[in-house]
Amino acid sequence: MKIIRVLVLLSLLAFVAFYSKLQRLDTTSWTSSLQVSIYPINGDGSEFVKQYVQSLTVSSFKGIETFLDAQHKNYNELSDKTVNISLQDRVIEEPPVPPKSGNVVAIMYWSLQMRWWSYQQAVDSDRAQVNMYVIYYEPKEGIHLAHSLGLQKGLIGVVNAFASTDNSKQNNIVIAHELLHTVGATDKYSMATGQPIYPIGYARPELKFDQSKAEIMAGKIPITESESDMPYSLMSCMVGELTANEIGWVRKY
Repeated sequence: MKIIRVLVLLSLLAFVAFYSKLQRLDTTSWTSSLQVSIYPINGDGSEFVKQYVQSLTVSSFKGIETFLDAQHKNYNELSDKTVNISLQDRVIEEPPVPPKSGNVVAIMYWSLQMRWWSYQQAVDSDRAQVNMYVIYYEPKEGIHLAHSLGLQKGLIGVVNAFASTDNSKQNNIVIAHELLHTVGATDKYSMATGQPIYPIGYARPELKFDQSKAEIMAGKIPITESESDMPYSLMSCMVGELTANEIGWVRKY
């Protein structure tokens, strides 16, 4: 029986690996618009967040489409609509919590749990569909949001956000950042300091500390080697050369 269980597990892992490879090919070909579904979640169960979530429309996330369309044209002037965002009904159940340890087996198990959970929640199981789960919390003094994440395997993003119109533009920065993770982009900031890494985390590396925008995968505008500013909106962000290469955007001119 033990051998059978091992064989079943190996077969499952092989299927998941093959399916993930197909997803990677589908989502980085950019021959058609990438379909992105956003699912809001009431993270603290409050009436305040409930009302905010009910006020959301697909227009609340229009800035993400506009940003990615404009950035893609920097690498392919023939590109049309890069992503197509839809807003789905609120999800009641929260996603599995990632392990705190760096144990490889625990991470693999959580990844499988996450994909199964997303499969149960999603309205569309298309392998080229990206599902972004945005967990909203009431903005209160002293509240710190957990780290957001984006999984390329499974095309899943989990974003922790504040339920406030004042924070909506920065929420969209985080959603765009994690969305790009799902299609292969890597972080361009130091895990130790949170500062953009030179030169890959600088929007215009040749300008060093005279930056006006943030590289989207660095998330901040560097001021000095140890200081940086948060961009106010996606209008103050850009997709750098390395990020574009990672996600399959090829310059055509």
